[in-house]
Amino acid sequence: MRVETTRLDGVMRLLPTPHHDERGLFTRTFDAATAGEAGLDPAAFVQDSQSRSHQGVVRGMHGRVGGGEAKLVRVAHGAVLDVVVDARPGSPTFGQWDAHVLDDADFVVLYIPRGFLHGHQTLTPTADVCYRIDAEHDPSEDVAAHHLDPDLAIAWPAPVTTVSARDRAAGTWAELAARLTGG
Repeated sequence: MRVETTRLDGVMRLLPTPHHDERGLFTRTFDAATAGEAGLDPAAFVQDSQSRSHQGVVRGMHGRVGGGEAKLVRVAHGAVLDVVVDARPGSPTFGQWDAHVLDDADFVVLYIPRGFLHGHQTLTPTADVCYRIDAEHDPSEDVAAHHLDPDLAIAWPAPVTTVSARDRAAGTWAELAARLTGG
C-alpha cells in the first residue's frame, strides 16, 4: 500500500495493490503501518460503517463541527464519485472541493481529515461504501451544505436520482461558511 497526497491539504489516497488470479482477487483495505507512516494514528479509528446506494443517489454534503471526525472511505462493491469540500476556516483551500472515483477495481481508500464536508454519487447499479471513523457520531455536531449549491458547483457526473429529505433541506454553502467563520 502506498500513499498519495491530493490538492486539498490533509486529504490522502491510500493505494493498495489488488492481487487478481483465477479465483478472483485479494486486497488489503487497511494497513496500520502505512497509516502510521502517513501520520495517521491507526488506533484512533473507533467506528466502522457501511452504506449501500443505488445508481444516481447522492449522499452528502455532510460534515461535523466541534470535535468533528476524520474518516477513511473506500468502496467494497461498485463505484462512486467521492467528493470532499474544505470547510476549515483559515485554510487556503476553504470552500474548494475535490473529487475521486472510488471503486471495487482499484480499492483506493480516501483519508478525509477533520473539517471537511463529504458526499458521494453512486456510479454503478449499486455501491457499498465503507467508512472507518475516528470519533463516535454526535448528531449535535452535524452540518451540511446542499449538494447542488451553486457556490460549490460540484460537477456530479450523472443526473441525481435520489437524495434524503435531510439532504434536500440542507442550507447553502454561504450560510454554512458564515457559521463556520463567525461571519
